[in-house]
Amino acid sequence: MQEPAITEELIEAHGIKPDEYARILQILNREPTFTELGIFSAMWNEHCSYKSSKIHLKNLPTTGPQVICGPGENAGVVDIGDGQAVVFKMESHNHPSYIEPYQGAATGVGGILRDVFTMGARPIAAMNSLSFGEKDHPKTRRLVHGVVEGVGGYGNCFGVPTAGGEVRFHPAYNGNCLVNAFAAGLADADKIFYSAASGIGMPVVYLGAKTGRDGVGGATMASAEFDESIEEKRPTVQVGDPFTEKRLMEACLELMQTGAVISIQDMGAAGLTCSAVEMGDKGGLGVRLDLEKVPQREKNMTAYEMMLSESQERMLMVLDPAKEAEAKAVFDKWDLDFAIVGETIEEDRFLIVHNGEVKADMPLSRLSSSAPEYDRPWVPSEPAEALADVPQVDPIDALKALVASPNYCSREWVYEQYDSQVMADTMRIPGFGSGVIRVHGTDKKLAFTSDVTPRYVKANPVEGGKQAVAEAYRNLTAVGALPLATTDNLNFGNPEKPEIMGQFVEALRGIGEACSALDMPIVSGNVSLYNETDGQGILPTPTIGAVGLIAADEEPILGYARDGHVALLVGATGSHLGQSALLAEVFNREDGDAPAVDLTEEKRNGEFIRANREWIKCCTDLSDGGLALAAFEMAEASGVGVVLDSADTAELFGEDQGRYLIACSFDAAEALMIAAGQAGVTVQTVGRFHGEGVKLGGSEAALSELSEIYRSSFGGHFG
Repeated sequence: MQEPAITEELIEAHGIKPDEYARILQILNREPTFTELGIFSAMWNEHCSYKSSKIHLKNLPTTGPQVICGPGENAGVVDIGDGQAVVFKMESHNHPSYIEPYQGAATGVGGILRDVFTMGARPIAAMNSLSFGEKDHPKTRRLVHGVVEGVGGYGNCFGVPTAGGEVRFHPAYNGNCLVNAFAAGLADADKIFYSAASGIGMPVVYLGAKTGRDGVGGATMASAEFDESIEEKRPTVQVGDPFTEKRLMEACLELMQTGAVISIQDMGAAGLTCSAVEMGDKGGLGVRLDLEKVPQREKNMTAYEMMLSESQERMLMVLDPAKEAEAKAVFDKWDLDFAIVGETIEEDRFLIVHNGEVKADMPLSRLSSSAPEYDRPWVPSEPAEALADVPQVDPIDALKALVASPNYCSREWVYEQYDSQVMADTMRIPGFGSGVIRVHGTDKKLAFTSDVTPRYVKANPVEGGKQAVAEAYRNLTAVGALPLATTDNLNFGNPEKPEIMGQFVEALRGIGEACSALDMPIVSGNVSLYNETDGQGILPTPTIGAVGLIAADEEPILGYARDGHVALLVGATGSHLGQSALLAEVFNREDGDAPAVDLTEEKRNGEFIRANREWIKCCTDLSDGGLALAAFEMAEASGVGVVLDSADTAELFGEDQGRYLIACSFDAAEALMIAAGQAGVTVQTVGRFHGEGVKLGGSEAALSELSEIYRSSFGGHFG
């Protein structure tokens, strides 16, 4: 088939800027072929090359005594003792999910699961962080249904419990929803598999499902803004098959036991291109591929289509040739393709041959490590406007507004569509704080959370970045887990706009400061830029996924409040209403600064909670909605009323940081007060759990009435 001529229009359609094309001409010393142009487009787009973010990501803290493998591999690896490791990562599938919500979300889950089991880990938990437009926007209902069904459809069929996550709504996501998928797995710390190829003349093996035309150009699509041509991008979305992926996982984990695997890489963004280039580049080797040997499910596929297809459930491996028969037998057993499609070579070449014809011949190292790297212009964010007066409100009316909002009502409608119990190690289902999963066969537990408050980041990127990490730290601490490490999913608008790049740089600064102060290094992550439609960007949304450990000799904090329990507040009395949930839901306002984060206090208060767990029956951190919403959620989950002494709006709904609400007996409260005095921690009684109502100051409503609003609102909006 005749390849098209390289024209300015074709170059632009591939997302390659004129200066980048000039660089390609310099590298090749000639004009690229059509297939080469596609390969450069795939490897040099924002999604694969991180060309706008690399320079800033280098400043993040990524090491610590617990870190076995930090960023740069398929997922991060952290030591959890006894020769075991937790392997985890979070990654976006935003653009595909907006175009085709079910398959976009489903393949996002599939991709992140492959990132984990390609390292040799069996997945034990999944989470998702979802951001949609306003609830009444004409596209929101379809997106919510499609994304939730896609997440559940893939995860449930694959067989991994969904341990937690978050869902938010804001007009800034009307034209660009966010779907951030997280997965974690368990592995032996001394049996981690990496992607760097080694050895010359080693077979390069294609594993898994056949290659089709779905997803061609997906990574390039994910590196551009949306406009009115969005429907034309539907063919760039991949199609997932969770049952094939389940077989692929079992086959890979079985194969890894044979000693046949030299290196392995999943085929995600940019498919065969990215996986082959990354394996060769990390090992300092070249790669030759013979494309006629690639298993194909469609006829007459071109070299361009095969190299850029993002068909799902595929892996690429460098194999010990002595183990070829043994390896093939494993994949035959699982009814999956196993095909030697090329070999490693000594020269720095990426050589693509199709039916004896050379379709691409390029210096491999220049495709990955020599991709463009930009220090884009950025400007500091404008200081947040001063908070205008916030009138006192009837606290029960305000609480009703919060629990009726799709942002703060129960997410049962969402998480009940996910299997959270499969594998039988789940200790807490989604809906109230961090998810907790037993480490099978041991007395250890792992806790998982995902957090960010985008309106804080918009108002003050540095403090908003800190707060995302601090809230993750508190959510893990509230179940008694020691925070170990984080993964970040950095969702922003167009980095070519200095104000957007400024949000990114400053948020990263806050994230880095908090990760350092709280001993939660970033071990993996993802950057998703160009989240804009017709020039309208999303709220800056740097999602933080975090993992914590509850040691074998420690009890998790998973109890409930009981009638007669004291309500104790750890941390300061509420005062900060800037950018609060109350402002947004009751007054339809988004003004004021984000709350300040005192990282020293965060750490001190967290250590106090974990050190005194034996006195604490139930614990939650205070975040959106402040003390009032936290107390209601604790009471509602426990089936007992709550009485808070204060009627002051700021004390009840302020979103000051570093705070926890505890339910415990009177004797335990006394012991905690004494311990707090010795630790220099502020603890005060703010009320009690009692009766069948929710009483805030002098205002009261039946718990059953508020519970009905809380539990029915999401389904009322979207069911």
